Amino acid sequence: MNNILAGLITLALTSASLSAQETTWKLDNVHSNVLFTVRHLVISEVTGKFKDFDVTFKASQSDFSDASIGAVVKTSSVDTDNENRDNHLRSADFFNAEQFPEMTFRSTSMKKIGETKYTLTGDLTIRDVTKPVSFSVDFLGVIDGGTFGTRSGWKATTTINRFDYNLKWDRALESGGLVVGKDVTIQLNLELVKG
Repeated sequence: MNNILAGLITLALTSASLSAQETTWKLDNVHSNVLFTVRHLVISEVTGKFKDFDVTFKASQSDFSDASIGAVVKTSSVDTDNENRDNHLRSADFFNAEQFPEMTFRSTSMKKIGETKYTLTGDLTIRDVTKPVSFSVDFLGVIDGGTFGTRSGWKATTTINRFDYNLKWDRALESGGLVVGKDVTIQLNLELVKG
């Protein structure tokens, strides 16, 4: 009887250990993007993206509440559909892509706040400045895509003050305000593949 009980306890502990094993999710770049939006001349918005980026995502809990997330974005890959503007963004006025080729994010916590809502907190580094930021995260679901593998979808958004990261080029308008707004909204649309 004692042997049976010991065996059941061992089996339960082994199952718990297996269920808590860390799972890695890999980025599907083709179905993901990193976007940003900033005001132009106060009255309109310009949207851009980064073409070269990678995301790491690891979690052991099935609800992703212990997820560890990292991102690397190549600043030279900025694309706003305007070559002159993109070259200006790569210059020392903004990203200084030659000296600071990467922006990075490293998570410190992933807190579940609703059925499909999370708050992701971590350290964002742009140029030579690192500051804590929080993303509002929507979990879009998981699907077993057969030959496409098990996939999960996510959308994360935050707004930063670009001046905080030494992206300080500005030009005042005679009517007030700036040619380029100080607040930048960042949105990540991610499709991740399990394993």
